[in-house]
Amino acid sequence: MSHNASPAGIRTHSTHTVIAPAAAAAAGRTLGEMILGSASRHIEHPALRWKDGGAWRSLSYSDLGAAAREIAGGLLALGIREGDRVAILSDTRPEWTLADAGILCAGAVVVPIYQTNSPDECRYVLGHSGARAVFCENREQLEKIDRVRGDLPQLEHVILLSGEATGAIGLDQLRADGASFAPAVDERVAAAGPDDLATIVYSSGTTGPPKGCMLTHANWTSAVDMYVDRLEIRDGVVFIFLPLAHVMGRITQMFALAIGGTIVYWQRDMKTVLDDLKEARPTHFASVPRMFEKIYTAASVGIAQESRVRRAVFAWSLATGRKVRSRQRRGATVGPLLRARHRVAERLVLSKIQALFGGRMEFAFTAAAPIAADVLEFFDAAGVRVLEAWGMTETTAAGTINTPREWRIGTVGTPLPPAEVKIAADGEVLMRGPHIFEGYLKNPDATADTIIGGWIHTGDLGSIDDDGYVSITGRKKDIIITSSGKNITPTNIENSLKESRWISEAVVYGDRRPYLVALIALDPDELPALRSEAGEDGVEAVIQGEIDRVNEHFARVEQVKKFRILDGGLSQVAGELTPTMKVKRNVVYKKYAPEIEQLYERERR
Repeated sequence: MSHNASPAGIRTHSTHTVIAPAAAAAAGRTLGEMILGSASRHIEHPALRWKDGGAWRSLSYSDLGAAAREIAGGLLALGIREGDRVAILSDTRPEWTLADAGILCAGAVVVPIYQTNSPDECRYVLGHSGARAVFCENREQLEKIDRVRGDLPQLEHVILLSGEATGAIGLDQLRADGASFAPAVDERVAAAGPDDLATIVYSSGTTGPPKGCMLTHANWTSAVDMYVDRLEIRDGVVFIFLPLAHVMGRITQMFALAIGGTIVYWQRDMKTVLDDLKEARPTHFASVPRMFEKIYTAASVGIAQESRVRRAVFAWSLATGRKVRSRQRRGATVGPLLRARHRVAERLVLSKIQALFGGRMEFAFTAAAPIAADVLEFFDAAGVRVLEAWGMTETTAAGTINTPREWRIGTVGTPLPPAEVKIAADGEVLMRGPHIFEGYLKNPDATADTIIGGWIHTGDLGSIDDDGYVSITGRKKDIIITSSGKNITPTNIENSLKESRWISEAVVYGDRRPYLVALIALDPDELPALRSEAGEDGVEAVIQGEIDRVNEHFARVEQVKKFRILDGGLSQVAGELTPTMKVKRNVVYKKYAPEIEQLYERERR
């Protein structure tokens, strides 16, 4: 067997002796069993693919199993015990998956840290979790740890995934040190149980320090089964774009490994992500709404600049696709004339949209924030299924989802069996099932406030229709109460504003005030076009037009009366956004308090 050359830290082998633990079921009682079981069943099938130096590289399942065992053995050689916390501070890359697998096979607990976290944020997560070791992606991430290591007496070991540095162990060295520990690793994997802690994920909270969500092996394997069974995923190529530190990115990784699928990684460059997607030709892809919205905007802008005939052909092709998809979903017959028209539409337009995703996408799914109905309808008509889902860190990224067969725009789908969802008297969405977390680390009060009578109180507001489809309408803590006593959910207004081509973020304010105002962040990618079309002096007028358009769909009390365009927008570096791009509302309100006050001062003058 031959493999392509691998980057630092990833080695392939010409012979393999990977044996799954005898107790392993089809998927495994634990994540360690699941990973090693897939390695023994799928042997030569490619497990991981990535681009390096312009060429695609790959790692087989057999090599993945060998790497997991060696990394686990290396951790055992360092004295890592069952239940010890081991962190990963890295961007999404194949070594992240290998470190994850190795930590789990060592019987330790994985503590992901976002690669964008500051040194102080890294110190908090490492200190709060009590991590004894941390995998760092490169020297840049290592420097963060070096700056705070003096405050972390329990942190004994630093492993470098790429490169070399004084005071850190290279991944190759760790694997070499662990090669002789295979029997002990097997014992660790066999000794782990479903109820053991698998990971502590620090939720990127919009208020206060992040809370450590404790997720067991049973939580993860249950969530994997829920996705695989509901979506009928049996094999495929899964494109990983989301941070693996985020629970949604990680569950995507885990169900890909469970089914023996191939994980393909992006190059961690937003300028090339669409090219990566096309070249990877995935069958499945998970992302946040912004990715799909930007593709939709680019396509819409592009066709708007075409001739009248081309615009007419584009519109006709989408209308034809919409008719076919609607009939297919209802189980109705697609007649010969419509089939013929659809073939023409495919050739002229629809296949080109499908090609943006590589041309063989079975479905993509999106979560973390609402997505505009226009975007979903556009891709659906083009033959690209984008399924809206909903979950939380506390629910192991599982909750509800639309499926290719059962799909309703404007909802987040139906519960993933065996999850149960109900709505409380105050409109809060409650859920229970085997995927619900154990609680917050060192925070019993927050745990008791969140899990009540076996039901997790999600903090989201929503409804369930007669067919069981769930809709999320906002966050309970985000409710604005105006000076007249009106309760307003700002999320719906903000999402409608963000549907504009020009607006990347909108933050609505109005608590105890007579009317609503908004802080607007312009899309930096679209700003040059906006200035070209409107002129520097006309930008505010264009945004006012967008706000007027949105206001037409809301009651007077919910309409935005004043707005302010922010200089430079919102960023994670400034602490205004979480790593998953959620707005930290309280931070924004505090930072821009003078600007907000000016919007109300104008009215009083």
